[in-house]
Amino acid sequence: MQEKLFIARVCTLAGKIMLKSGAETSRVEDTMNRIASAFGIKNAQSFVTPTGINFSTGFADPSNTVRVNERSTDLHKIAEVNSISRKIDEGELDALEAFRLLKAIEVAELAFPWYIQIIGAAILSGCFTIMFGGTWPDFIPAVITGGVGFAIVLGAMEIVEMRLISDFFGSIGIGLLAFLFVATGIGVELDKIIIGAVMPLVPGLHITNAVRDLIAGHLLSGLSKGSEAVLTAMAIGAGVAVVLAFL
Repeated sequence: MQEKLFIARVCTLAGKIMLKSGAETSRVEDTMNRIASAFGIKNAQSFVTPTGINFSTGFADPSNTVRVNERSTDLHKIAEVNSISRKIDEGELDALEAFRLLKAIEVAELAFPWYIQIIGAAILSGCFTIMFGGTWPDFIPAVITGGVGFAIVLGAMEIVEMRLISDFFGSIGIGLLAFLFVATGIGVELDKIIIGAVMPLVPGLHITNAVRDLIAGHLLSGLSKGSEAVLTAMAIGAGVAVVLAFL
């Protein structure tokens, strides 16, 4: 019984890391079930939503429930957990060693530093502006606008832990800066600069995960993630609309 409970802890920890890192619900459940099966648990039951995990080693066994309040995007951690899952399936890791490795992944800071994220968002903004039909004179304004907008989002998230609000203020900053570039003659096409600059804020991963969960039959998770993506897109659009409405 104690062994089953420990295996349940291993499975739950793996699922928690993946869910917090932005994995889709179907992948989280599949990984937890695979780990349990590799350790000899044949009737594992897992139920995952975007905000919580419920896992049991059997139909009548006690269940483990984990609440997940914070979610981000960290594909590196997802890949690390998948790697551990494969090693468990191949018999290379026992439960104790797997738990130790998962604990190390949970506390590791694998995300890029904030300044690297801002630089990446800035370069992406300029590239998206050109990709969406913008001209080369708009490249540098889009780079600056996208970088400043993303920096505002990161700063706002340190104050208010709600991505919707931070995206709203970030898009306001993008709209204001893009308007200033065009008004001073540095930028040419306002719409192309704004479109390129907001692209790093667009919830592409949420949209993809929502579609994949819906296809996999996870209707609750798919609809909730889709709703979250729609609300984020509305917040971004509302921020830009506020600027354009008053200028």
